[in-house]
Amino acid sequence: MKHTAAAVAVSDDTRGSFLKWLERVGNKLPNPAILFLIFFMVLALCSYVLQLAGVTAVNLKTNEIIHIRSLISAEGLDWLLTNLIKNYINFPPLGMIIVLTFGLGVASETGLLQTLIHHSMHNIPRKYVTLAVVFISLMSHIASDAAIVIMPPLAAMLFYSMGRHPLVGFACSLAAIYSGFTANILIVTTDVLLSGITTQAIRTIDATMTVTPIDNWYFMSFAVFYLTAVTTFITEKFVEPRMGVYDPAHAQENLTIPDVSPEEKKALRHTLIAAVLYLAVVFLMAFPDNGLLRNSQTHSLLGSPLLRGVIPLLCGFLLTVGLTYGVSIRKIKNADDMIHCMTNAVKGLSGFLVMAFFIAQFIAAFAWTNMSTMIAMKGALFLKDVGMTGLPALICFMLFGQLLGLFTSSGSAVWALLSTVFVPMFMLLGYHPAFIQAAFRAGDGALNTVALVNPFLPLFLEIIRRYKKDSGIGTYLSLMMPYAMAFLVMWYALFIFWYLTGWPVGPGIPQRL
Repeated sequence: MKHTAAAVAVSDDTRGSFLKWLERVGNKLPNPAILFLIFFMVLALCSYVLQLAGVTAVNLKTNEIIHIRSLISAEGLDWLLTNLIKNYINFPPLGMIIVLTFGLGVASETGLLQTLIHHSMHNIPRKYVTLAVVFISLMSHIASDAAIVIMPPLAAMLFYSMGRHPLVGFACSLAAIYSGFTANILIVTTDVLLSGITTQAIRTIDATMTVTPIDNWYFMSFAVFYLTAVTTFITEKFVEPRMGVYDPAHAQENLTIPDVSPEEKKALRHTLIAAVLYLAVVFLMAFPDNGLLRNSQTHSLLGSPLLRGVIPLLCGFLLTVGLTYGVSIRKIKNADDMIHCMTNAVKGLSGFLVMAFFIAQFIAAFAWTNMSTMIAMKGALFLKDVGMTGLPALICFMLFGQLLGLFTSSGSAVWALLSTVFVPMFMLLGYHPAFIQAAFRAGDGALNTVALVNPFLPLFLEIIRRYKKDSGIGTYLSLMMPYAMAFLVMWYALFIFWYLTGWPVGPGIPQRL
């Protein structure tokens, strides 16, 4: 098939100048760990000043007078020294993320996740390619950052091998992963991380209440099908026609997707059998009324070991399929190989472990000083006074989170900051904390692809240059901007629709308390 050349649209000079300025400003921001260290020092200074000024607030639930406690005091120093380690160890996401990484490590290090994605994409009927790429990209969040590294280049190669514009495949896959942030039918690492941070934030209002990883499941599962349909439409009706027909002469080399080897296919069959058996055992333990994974007192799923033990069960599933595939493909020959896979995966958490230490200290200090409670009380009163207690308040909150996300590469870091103020504040206005978490997730994802504070940006540019040698940041931004703007509208439209229907965001999780 003969192809004619078509240029990839690039942003104009004015737009490019603005984006370059945005990149310079964003790159000057420190690492999230250092950022939270700075926040801690600012918090200490603010607590000292506010305590001297005698600032107080009234607890709207108990009518108790709330006083600010200063970190710059003998009391503050004693609290910090005696609670530094405890703050870190008790940080809710810490243990959950590490345990889940054990299972993901085995599944990833043995090559199961890569082969599964690879095999699935290579066997898609031509007319469903875009739909499948978008859907699989959304679902690939289970592989965490591995999805970002694997899926977009695979999608580009798939489109290229079919005579379609490879940058369209790259763009729709990356948009699904990044702008469709955390939308998944399965429970993934982000569900665990965000719910843990939310639970920590709740403690200033209700020490007994928790948010679990499945509390946004209805909302995020619906988002998968909604975003898949709309993203496919945008890609095939707007983005691909705009890109034109791709000229293979622009490619640096002939890139195609190789077939999965017979040995890998055989290993996948063994893995499928193991997965079915594991799920069958869980089903048999959960769905009879007297099942071991049901609530022993009510015999229901609410409050059951099944729902409260999602992370261990998911880790067990990943270990089961990962070990089965690894043994079948002979990448795991003994127990030492399995431990090696886990060890390599945990090494990749080093950045998170450091960041979690500083986030844990800041969140704990924010609560101890009573700053979070005071801001929540005064913020709730302000919103009530101005009459902004419903959808407008939620949209303003989403926009604020989105603005912070443009300058911070970690969505969890943004939520760790916002949740300490907005979760208690909206709880006092009558909203369930899991619903506020869903609002943040809807607002945070849309512009991820055009946020230049992104550690993966060099990788994205390298992939684009394989197919267009003279590409740069302007090419990347002009390619992703239509998706960013579309997802901005799509996410807000979905959240507004969900709010108006009053549907629960997860099993047994209403919008209001």
